[in-house]
Amino acid sequence: MTLSCFDLGERMLPVAEARARLVSLVETPLPAERAALGELHGRVLAEDIVSPIDVPQNTNAAMDGIALAWPADDERPDAWRISGEVLAGSRRDEALAKHECVRITTGAPLPQGADTVIMLEQLEARGETVVVHQPDGVRRGQHVRQAGEDIPRGRTALRAGTRLGAAELGLLASLGIAVAKVYRRPRVAIFSTGDEVTAPGEPLPSAGIFDANRYTLAGLLAEQGAELLDLGILPDDRQAMIAALTDAAGRADLVVTSGGVSVGHADFTRAALEAVGRLAFWRIAIRPGRPLACGLLGERDVPFLGLPGNPVAVMVTFLQFVVPLLFKLQGRPMHVPTRLIAVADESLTSRLGRTDFLRGRYHIDADGRLHVVSTGAQGSGILSSMVAANCLIELTDDLAGAAPGETVSIQPLYRLP
Repeated sequence: MTLSCFDLGERMLPVAEARARLVSLVETPLPAERAALGELHGRVLAEDIVSPIDVPQNTNAAMDGIALAWPADDERPDAWRISGEVLAGSRRDEALAKHECVRITTGAPLPQGADTVIMLEQLEARGETVVVHQPDGVRRGQHVRQAGEDIPRGRTALRAGTRLGAAELGLLASLGIAVAKVYRRPRVAIFSTGDEVTAPGEPLPSAGIFDANRYTLAGLLAEQGAELLDLGILPDDRQAMIAALTDAAGRADLVVTSGGVSVGHADFTRAALEAVGRLAFWRIAIRPGRPLACGLLGERDVPFLGLPGNPVAVMVTFLQFVVPLLFKLQGRPMHVPTRLIAVADESLTSRLGRTDFLRGRYHIDADGRLHVVSTGAQGSGILSSMVAANCLIELTDDLAGAAPGETVSIQPLYRLP
């Protein structure tokens, strides 16, 4: 790897450098496999998709009406002879004669010689003929979809590295592609530790906390297309923890946890991790989320990330540092967070030399401009602030804050519709 996680000493890392160094933990994407069309949602293409056909396959009608060869002004007949009908799913091989037309439905291929479709509302039937009203408004080629106008045969329809959503699945189906080569889903092991951590549904001890972070991480990983290996809550037993981590390092492509591995935290988790692999402890110039552990586990050098323990810090550091790793594992282009510019509607506080991510809510005003406010209290343990937020307000390390009316950078958060 070109950048190392293990030679940084005690210096404070800027967010961009930390992101670049963490991505270097992954050297190559995961192996590819072939999957059926019905199983491709959320997967990432491992090869370009080249169209085997023209889309649309035939030059066809864009609406119901008649298809004909539209003549010059001085050659128009008073009425057109109807010589047949072409429905979607059928075709007419016989060419049109002069001043002939066919009735046609949307999507039906135009017969040979036809170049124009005139919609029903502009027609008057008279026995075996039809009259075109307002002919001066007709333009040759109107209401016609040309063969290959969407995607011509031989053109790259989708690039390798594309994550497949509903639109992409529809496109693959329209090309007749039933199987595609995709990268294997990243297998990500997560676990929680600590005597104070209690599984939801169990009685909560007086000094306990429910295990929120593991479920938060599970949701975030699902959104990124990962396959979850949930190790649960590991006991405070060094040998049991080493066994669980060794097993995870043998099966997972990435191991992620939160809390319990920060600098100076002498517990079973850190000792077990160091027994299974190599660890480094970082201080990142970010709020929330300054402490972060990273490393490589087992004989396969499986990347490991130890995120901060506070719930909001877990989500913020996942989005900034884990997502780029998952992109690289899946062969996707280098991840750069989506950023928009919004007007701050209130004072926002930060500190020079540190990147702050405030939970915020943005909206669009009547003039189409984005505005943003914070969700209120910004403590890193206030998980409800992430529920209320639809974006992160990014105050970079060259800003001491923002005054009302100044513009700031925001990162929209993914939310289920």
